[in-house]
Amino acid sequence: MLEARIQQQFFESADLSYQVADNLARPIADAAQAAVGCLTAGGKLLACGQGGSQWLAQWLCSALMLRFERERPPLAALALGPSLAQPVFPLGGAEVDASLALALQVRALGQPGDLLVACCALADDAAVRAAIHEAHAKDMSVVLLGGGAGAQEAGALASLLGETDVCIAVPHERLARVHELHLLALHALCDAIDIQLLGDADDPV
Repeated sequence: MLEARIQQQFFESADLSYQVADNLARPIADAAQAAVGCLTAGGKLLACGQGGSQWLAQWLCSALMLRFERERPPLAALALGPSLAQPVFPLGGAEVDASLALALQVRALGQPGDLLVACCALADDAAVRAAIHEAHAKDMSVVLLGGGAGAQEAGALASLLGETDVCIAVPHERLARVHELHLLALHALCDAIDIQLLGDADDPV
């Protein structure tokens, strides 16, 4: 019984991958082109998320700064975090609204032409929403990795996006499945970025 349930996890993940492959290929390609355009023009990529999605943002920036599967010069990428809302030392008794922590970092670090990659496995998140608003105020484009049962429709976060933004939406209600597909999407994104910068390669090193 337990083994069958474990096998079902793999089957469900594989089925979802097949179901969304056609729909996600185009937005991932668009996101890769946006990232390369930003980075080669001297801009930088900022990535953010909450909870498990924060780990995905950190992973993406590590892959760009260090390497994905091939050696290349480091790319300008920085993962934002929620720690601003919980300073190590009290700031004169002032408290920072946790939902503004990401947005304040975008305001401080973002520049026109930069790209924000916002990861959110939920249909909505106040902190990610505020970060997207701030990115637009700084004349930055946004790539949203969204999720939720109705992710293919214009949800609370997807409805914030403009013409130059990209939405990579995983329409599933289970957070585990959404996180898995977001990681796969980031793998495909990093590979597409490397292809554009380095050319094709028969085998990853």
